[in-house]
Amino acid sequence: MSETYLRIAKEGVTVETGTPPKEKVRSGRPGFKTWNLEDDGNGLYAGIWEASVGEWDVDYSEWEFFHILDGVSVLTEEGGEPMKLVAGDSFVIRPGFKGRWKVVEPTRKHYVIKT
Repeated sequence: MSETYLRIAKEGVTVETGTPPKEKVRSGRPGFKTWNLEDDGNGLYAGIWEASVGEWDVDYSEWEFFHILDGVSVLTEEGGEPMKLVAGDSFVIRPGFKGRWKVVEPTRKHYVIKT
């Protein structure tokens, strides 16, 4: 493994599973799989995230870049218009974003998060 670069691939990485807190779920039974490939100990994370169908409230206190690999999701900021996310789309979410994440078709993304 290199100290100066990181290949984003889940081979050899333990998957973490989870769900949004019950009080944040608006529909469905969303579940997550996360392969966290980078944790520098100073609030920088990178990896692969997958989610099943459902909708839940989100409240970002961190900065996140993500690139959609598969699936269809809709991200809606409070008071804003829904944004459809499909394979090939890339976004940055800044701290302070509040809204809803809806997975229409199971979605997989690469992510980089800075807290």
